[in-house]
Amino acid sequence: MADRSGVAPFALAPVVVVTGHYGVGKTNFALNLALDAAAAGCEVTLADMDVVNPYFRSSEYARVLEERGVRLIAPVFGGAGTSLDVPSLTGAVVPAIEAAYAAAAERAGAAEGEGAASDTVPRRIVVIDAGGDDAGATALARFAPAIRAGAAAVLYVVNERRNLTQTPAEALAVLAEIQETCGIAATGVVNNTHLQGETTFEQVAASVPFAQAVAAAAKLPLVCTTVPMSAIRRETAGSGALAAIPDGYPVEVLVAPPWA
Repeated sequence: MADRSGVAPFALAPVVVVTGHYGVGKTNFALNLALDAAAAGCEVTLADMDVVNPYFRSSEYARVLEERGVRLIAPVFGGAGTSLDVPSLTGAVVPAIEAAYAAAAERAGAAEGEGAASDTVPRRIVVIDAGGDDAGATALARFAPAIRAGAAAVLYVVNERRNLTQTPAEALAVLAEIQETCGIAATGVVNNTHLQGETTFEQVAASVPFAQAVAAAAKLPLVCTTVPMSAIRRETAGSGALAAIPDGYPVEVLVAPPWA
């Protein structure tokens, strides 16, 4: 059985914004990233900003996050087990962002004073799980000034199997809409192509050229391609199967539709 590889195969930032089209798998990616960062010893806060979709929210996994040491900031009345679609966010988001940037600046200053290289993994991280498309970007825009105050990673998640983003042109159109609405520029692309539990390793590998084309057209790096652990476990090569996927990031499928 293959083991998780830990944190994602790209440099973590003090603030990581996860955005994209509805249904591309943003929440599952954000959950895995937050849990892996916590397992690596970081102090992690996951901000659930999806005030649009009542079914696929990070808040639904509050118990798992708490058990693994991740602090959750959830929409008001958006607790686990509710389908209330209430567009309200708490006042805890901006302080969490400011604290993450302050901690990063303090560490960088201390390293400079000691003449040592700064650790590439922040000790305090905020992962923001944004809602989809322009509606989610509108909510995210409220926090744009705080996010732009530091070096945030803004990751645009693509899924070749998701309707309306199955071509690079469609994916770019959604990206442009999100950036214009929230006022924050993306810094990287994440390939999260999947077919729920039916995803095969071959399907993931076949999606890489699509993601590379989106990243190239957007003039952004393709920071990783997620690979479901279920697909890896079916491979006789185990974790060695990831060698065929550039910057492969093994993820557990934590989010499932309520009808599954």
